Amino acid sequence: MIEKIAHTLTRKPKLVALIAVLMLIPSLIGYAATRINYDILSYLPQDLPSSQGEQLLEEPFQMAATSMLIVEGMPAGYTNKLIQDIQDVPGVSSAVWLSNLVGIQVPVEMIPADLREMFFSGRATMMLIQYDHPGASDETMEAIRQVRSVCNERCFLAGFSVVIKDTRDVMDGELPIFVGLAVLLALVAMSVTLESTVLPFVYLASIGMAVVYNFGSNIFLGQISYITKAIAAVLQLGVTMDYSIFLYHRYEEERERCDDKRDAMTQAIIAAFRSLSGSSMTTIAGFLALCFMRLTLGRDIGIVMAKGVVLGVATVILVLPSLVLIFDKQIGKHKHKTLIPSFDRVNGFILRYKVPLVVLTVLLFFPAVYAQRHADIYYKLDESLPRDLPSIVSNEKLKDDFDMATSHFVVLRDDLSAADMGEIERRMEEVPGITSVVSFHKLLGVGVPDFFIPEDLKNMLRQEGWQLMMINSSCAPATDEVAVQLDAMNEILHSYDPSAMITGEGAMYRDLIDTSAVDFQVTNYISVAAIFLIIAFVFKSISVPLVLVATIELAIFINQGCCYFLGTEIPFIAPTIISCVQLGATVDYAILMTSRFQEELKKGLGWEEAIRIAAASSDASIVTSALVLFCATLGVSFVSSIDLIGAICVMLARGALISALVSIFLMPAILCVCEPLFNKTSYHWKTPDPVPALPTSEEETLPAAETEALPAPEGEPVSSEPASVEEISPEEVSIELEPVSVRTE
Repeated sequence: MIEKIAHTLTRKPKLVALIAVLMLIPSLIGYAATRINYDILSYLPQDLPSSQGEQLLEEPFQMAATSMLIVEGMPAGYTNKLIQDIQDVPGVSSAVWLSNLVGIQVPVEMIPADLREMFFSGRATMMLIQYDHPGASDETMEAIRQVRSVCNERCFLAGFSVVIKDTRDVMDGELPIFVGLAVLLALVAMSVTLESTVLPFVYLASIGMAVVYNFGSNIFLGQISYITKAIAAVLQLGVTMDYSIFLYHRYEEERERCDDKRDAMTQAIIAAFRSLSGSSMTTIAGFLALCFMRLTLGRDIGIVMAKGVVLGVATVILVLPSLVLIFDKQIGKHKHKTLIPSFDRVNGFILRYKVPLVVLTVLLFFPAVYAQRHADIYYKLDESLPRDLPSIVSNEKLKDDFDMATSHFVVLRDDLSAADMGEIERRMEEVPGITSVVSFHKLLGVGVPDFFIPEDLKNMLRQEGWQLMMINSSCAPATDEVAVQLDAMNEILHSYDPSAMITGEGAMYRDLIDTSAVDFQVTNYISVAAIFLIIAFVFKSISVPLVLVATIELAIFINQGCCYFLGTEIPFIAPTIISCVQLGATVDYAILMTSRFQEELKKGLGWEEAIRIAAASSDASIVTSALVLFCATLGVSFVSSIDLIGAICVMLARGALISALVSIFLMPAILCVCEPLFNKTSYHWKTPDPVPALPTSEEETLPAAETEALPAPEGEPVSSEPASVEEISPEEVSIELEPVSVRTE
């Protein structure tokens, strides 16, 4: 089947290229229609109490999207007018200030002290703004933009939804630069390592199509995260470049055997399909392991990237051959020598000191594992943003002026007795770090008549059998202090209402920390197990996958351990992504060298000569692949002002280099030392692959019946014994040549 497809593709390359270009149109439409989600907390498992409480805040309370507006040093007249202007903004459900919160009928001295302190701090006053739609929705983002437009420079809009808005604006502005710089640096890397000036542009055209196809097909997912959007394109570029290089190198080999370049490409497609369909499985397995995270952000990244690898392989098989055939003359015309140095002397050194290098490899595990486990991790997403963003400045002001680092939202049953509510409020205020508690019961408890309380406030605090309690804390989210605080609050609440739920940034970050810790272990084990089984199947061995996976795991430990030695914090999602992606993407380096090593051993060569050939043939491909992935991802880290994106890309770039260095400098020594083990624990490790015997003459193809009894010349006895060579003299040999017609097909 693949033979027919390959033959058809190579006969009509221009038609194939035209179809590939036309397919970009629906892909671009799908890309534009795919929503980007900037709220990482929305990927938490929906069965967690914080997620369930968040759903109740959205419906029926409509409090999930709430921001705080601080007005500093402005007269009351300006504030009253500003409230009206904000309420007129489409998407804003209410704007609440102290005057319209308790009603103008209530004297100031009757307002609870907690409520006064919540809305006043020196010359600054605070408003609560609620929105009609969820906090990360497009409608809320637009409403926040318009709210900012009616404010002056003395107004500071804070809250998680505002942080999401600024994150979105930064990403939208930087993404074109991400992609442009990644392409430029990848182009430079390929120009240095490839043998043609035109060839890198052909590769980029093919991979660029695969990237557009991948992003266009994301419409079936409905939405993707902004992290996926930022790193998927550059990851796909770096990971699938190997496949393009393999196809072209095989095409060059076939050109020496075929007169027609189309036939050469046909054979290259067949070889590439058989090779890439297997080798890409390790990369796909690494990405799909992310789908087992409870934090569904992993599934988002895993599906998109696994799909990208599949589409990358498909594009290399179906589209790249046509582009190479179309531009074959230009590729050949602009050839030059590559700048990759020879590694012969290095390989000689490695073989001379193979045992010490293997010992060094084992010893490196100890500091690498220790450093990897002790690297600092942060979970608070706004820590990855530039500190001069308006939302970050406003959040800091909210913390400093109003002592509100975190706002907890507590959802309780509405039928709790007044005595129980009073006891809950009292005990909550005694929890260390709690600065204020606001609830419907507390307003009534100070003597404010029910009919004095505005309907907006009633709807804000009581809905459909539930009541809402807002608790402000001086403890920052994603810290040990807020974790202790949440434990104390849950203990108090559940002693009165087992169904009560705490939500908000503090609770959701706490669940994010707990979920991520489990996810890292689960995905790491799954990716290692899946890739182990794939390599075991390919090599029919138990020991080969153990050695290869362990070697690349060492590179991963070193990569993550660098953060410990450099004293840098990394975002919570980075270790999980790196462990799966680096293993899946760079284990191919080790597989490439091991496959060639086994191939040479099957030819009957000794282990020393076999590893010399394997290393010499693999080093250039490893350098090219690693350099492209390094340049593509490192370029993003230079541009990104969002540390979450920059840190992931730095680790991917560093991981590509470390994996390449381990594969080039340590893998040959490991393969040599472990070769006896491979031979004993592998099926047919050195056994040559069966080669079908080809007929060498017409006589060899005659049926047995025709060769068993040939008539002897007249007058000569028929002898059943063959004549020996000594019995035949040269004079007795007489050969007559007759014209023979040969038919070639």
